[in-house]
Amino acid sequence: MTQRLLIIDDDRKLAGMLADYLANAAYVVEIAGTAKAGLDAIAHASQAGAGFDLVILDLMLPDLDGFEVCRRLRIISDLPVIMLTARGEETDRIVGLEMGADDYLPKPFNPRELLARLKAVLRRGRGSPAEETQPPLRFGRLEIDPGSRVVKVQGEPRIMTSYQFDLLLALASHPGRVLTREQIMDFVKGEELDAFDRSIDVHISRIRAAIEDDPKHPRRIITVRGAGYVFARLQDEV
Repeated sequence: MTQRLLIIDDDRKLAGMLADYLANAAYVVEIAGTAKAGLDAIAHASQAGAGFDLVILDLMLPDLDGFEVCRRLRIISDLPVIMLTARGEETDRIVGLEMGADDYLPKPFNPRELLARLKAVLRRGRGSPAEETQPPLRFGRLEIDPGSRVVKVQGEPRIMTSYQFDLLLALASHPGRVLTREQIMDFVKGEELDAFDRSIDVHISRIRAAIEDDPKHPRRIITVRGAGYVFARLQDEV
């Protein structure tokens, strides 16, 4: 099935060139020049039953910045987002992650690199054949379904990015075992390199916000100082 992409960028020349490049790679691409136009396009596509598979989002937009667009999108959807920016500061990357971006690419960039990142994000979102046959994991009120890639707390779905789901699944598949950051990333990425290896703590923070009753005092994903993280084996009272 052909995958649909939305580019939200007010740089018409860049967006047009990028759309042509991605169209040649067999994607269907739409362009929105403002944050409002982009959010409207996402809403309309979803209502029509033909939603987008991924959004390429520029940070600097004329009406809203990309951070706010990403924040609003994450309230209603786990649609993958790759954020683009002319600013390459570390703080921007961290904030982008905190708002729910799946990946982050500073301008100028090589279109081939964007295509590779895009494919990696979409591949994570689809999951693997092994996940499709793996039964749901249940820990007290928490349920993690690898097949549907849905996380629920007391039957209520919780929104997180595909990368965050993979991180949670890696931890939950090894309950009671302390995993270093390197081990967690190895479980998630396999042979792939990930753009945000050094920002794993930010992703863990977002996961906690989704599944913990009190993210500041987590009882599901516990930090082990100097070692890494451990997923609590017993969560009957959590």
